[in-house]
Amino acid sequence: MQEYFSLFGLPERYALDMGQLDAAYRHVQAQVHPDRFAHRPEAERRVAMQWATHANEAFRTLRNPVSRARYLLARRGAAIDVERNTAMSGAFLMQQMEWREAVEEAQGDGTELERLNRELARDERVMLDDLKHAIDDDGDTALASELVRRLMFMEKLRHELSDALALLEN
Repeated sequence: MQEYFSLFGLPERYALDMGQLDAAYRHVQAQVHPDRFAHRPEAERRVAMQWATHANEAFRTLRNPVSRARYLLARRGAAIDVERNTAMSGAFLMQQMEWREAVEEAQGDGTELERLNRELARDERVMLDDLKHAIDDDGDTALASELVRRLMFMEKLRHELSDALALLEN
């Protein structure tokens, strides 16, 4: 199967124009959608299904900033390996503990949970910008890998915050 960026005719960079990605995805899907092959032989239908599945996977990967970074790093030989490589700076580990404690203390307090959510979103935006520079400008795969691991932690914490806020709404 074709590499994700070339599938959509996009440059292999972290910074992507989401409008271009959306348009390219719709164009590819229009060409390979299984409905177009409904009256074709079984082998052609199967190939169309494989291409449609590949296009869906490519789109999901490139649409998500953390998944896109992981994909790019893997293509450059710098797999994140989150299961075995959990190395992060001491400062970020301390920040993790502070965030976890703050989330625990804020349980039941919607205003505080919302404030924490905004704080995390702000910090994520900064990290995503740093990630763009590390990958596209500096080619610093070690820094990019650490930033991805940090962002994965933050993504998980944001889900926990969202769950806690949803409980308050019910």
